[in-house]
Amino acid sequence: MPLETIKLTAGFKLDGPLPESLFSTYREILNHLLDYAWAKGITSFKKLKAEKYNELRMKYPSLPSHYIYTACQMACSIYKSFRKLKRRGLAKAEKPFFKKQVVMLDDHLFSVDLENGQTSIATESGRIKLKLFHGTYHKKFKYMRIGQAWLVKRGNDLYLKVVFSKIVELLEPNDKAIAVDINENNVVFGSENNITNIRTEERVIRTTYFLKRRKLQSNPRLNENPLLAKYKGREQRRINVIYHKIANQIITEAKRVAVSTVVLENLKNMRRKRSSKALNGRLNRWGFRKLQNIIDYKAKLVGLNVKYVDAKGTSSLCPICGGKLSPNGYRLMMCPTCGLEEDRDVIAVKNLLHKHQTDVGASSVHPKSPPMIGGGKE
Repeated sequence: MPLETIKLTAGFKLDGPLPESLFSTYREILNHLLDYAWAKGITSFKKLKAEKYNELRMKYPSLPSHYIYTACQMACSIYKSFRKLKRRGLAKAEKPFFKKQVVMLDDHLFSVDLENGQTSIATESGRIKLKLFHGTYHKKFKYMRIGQAWLVKRGNDLYLKVVFSKIVELLEPNDKAIAVDINENNVVFGSENNITNIRTEERVIRTTYFLKRRKLQSNPRLNENPLLAKYKGREQRRINVIYHKIANQIITEAKRVAVSTVVLENLKNMRRKRSSKALNGRLNRWGFRKLQNIIDYKAKLVGLNVKYVDAKGTSSLCPICGGKLSPNGYRLMMCPTCGLEEDRDVIAVKNLLHKHQTDVGASSVHPKSPPMIGGGKE
């Protein structure tokens, strides 16, 4: 069976303080490395570490050495992102600068004991043990491997974000699959003979919170920032609950019909700029990629394969004969050639299934049908 490594990030709130100097010193080292990488044009972690590690070890002898190691990793990552933004004309500053209260940790700098709910973090004055606040959600990480982590300070609160990984065995791929069509207000999924349509109302939720934030920003007040943060948190929590419920339903259906693969759309260029400013705003607020990621990891955790196929033509071409569809009322499409009349999202699911079946050599589309070309997901 094929093997796949699943990586998940868990957040923990920490009970107890850490030395303030840990954050300020790390930020100082990181900005020094960023200045050097920017001046020399260095994007290689190995090169940056080779040129600056010994110098920084001499300057900060009491700091555990792996903080310098992780700072070199972060500096290279930040500088690479800055260069991309610079090339696209989106960088607001002349050179990269890091000002957040964040510290990157590797497995030499921390340990986590989920059984007893505590963590140990290396500092200049030795290791400090702190209590972890976590709930039943974190139990699934108990038997996973611990990787990198980040210490994050927000006001007076301290958080630890840890990357866990697990190697899973996937089923041998075959022609049995369940396809998922993601839209702003609904998600449609299923196999050829059983397709489910779930209303999410995500567009309504996101537009509501967008208008609330815009109203706050147009009428500044003393408590504007706390309110903006409150509404942002509420929106994220509501959407996350919806995403996880939908993903669980998809995985349950996939297991019920005993498929080996979950087929998703490749929506790489979904957010390309369009003529309508309102449409651009809606697409930027829509979290289709996050929902796909949740479906992806949940499917792989139970041994299902995940396959991304081209979304082009899935809503505009007939799944029976491959002809160009015509609108026939609200969300209904009709094929002038074979007479098919069906909801456009159901059609999209069937076309996604056909694309998967074509790839594995078991297409259910009639062999004399014209190829699915042209059109686009609408």
